Amino acid sequence: KPHAEYEVDPLGNLLVFKKGKNRAKNKVMLAAHIDEVGIIVCFAEKSGFLRFATVGGIDPKVLLGREIVFENGVKGVTGLAPVHLLKEDEKNKAPEISDLYIDIGANSDTEALNAVPLGTTGTFAQKLEEFGDGLVAGRALDDRIGAAIMLDLIRSETEYDLTLAFTVQEEVGARGAAAAAFSIAPDYAIVLEATTAADIIDVPEHKQVCKLKNGAAVSFMDNSTVYPMELYELALKVAEDNGIKAQPKAAVAGGNDSGSIHKSGKGVRTITLSVPCRYIHSQNCVSAVSDIYETRA
Repeated sequence: KPHAEYEVDPLGNLLVFKKGKNRAKNKVMLAAHIDEVGIIVCFAEKSGFLRFATVGGIDPKVLLGREIVFENGVKGVTGLAPVHLLKEDEKNKAPEISDLYIDIGANSDTEALNAVPLGTTGTFAQKLEEFGDGLVAGRALDDRIGAAIMLDLIRSETEYDLTLAFTVQEEVGARGAAAAAFSIAPDYAIVLEATTAADIIDVPEHKQVCKLKNGAAVSFMDNSTVYPMELYELALKVAEDNGIKAQPKAAVAGGNDSGSIHKSGKGVRTITLSVPCRYIHSQNCVSAVSDIYETRA
């Protein structure tokens, strides 16, 4: 408020109703998720080190030596057995989550669990900084970028009414979006996301998916949705007609809230627009600031 009306549903989705200058013929839902990948405490060793499971898809390799911040403010560092104590066959093996632990400086299991009880969640330490030629690095750009675009829309004057869903639990199966879409019952949905960009060294061009500084990546299919081809083509045409950068997401991979939204109720015609993001689901996601503005446009 005062920009729009809103409510929070039982799952924790924030549903926002933005009145435009005109009433819309169709109800359009915009969605961006506000959860991020992280960890959850499952066990404390007698020594005080914590064992954990991941919440969402995290490659164990990106967790090594990282600072973790728990929801209650306690900080810790992820650890692994020292390399000089590993057997030869273990040195060349990627670690598994079960091999890792979190050191919070506790001296016993009781001390550790008093500070961080079982079921406490945490994630990478906060970071956000601009660097290089117009790039930004930080945790959870997937999907702070989508949320930022929607917040900007809420603060702006819009031509038509909009319903915007800031969804929860996307990283564990697009669960919040299912409830949000059921409540809103839209005719069309636009999912605003970040998606993997593999435009880095040693990756063949046909596997790069999308590239930074080429605008929003428009999906034709992923692992959770087959998008209506007319919406895919319309998105690219609108971008071309208005001088906005856009590109196909040239891979059938991943998934997002559209997987739940498009099959809600009687069915919802859905499109996903994603900002390219390198090193996704790590402490240092990297995107181009220009792509965020192109997607907003």
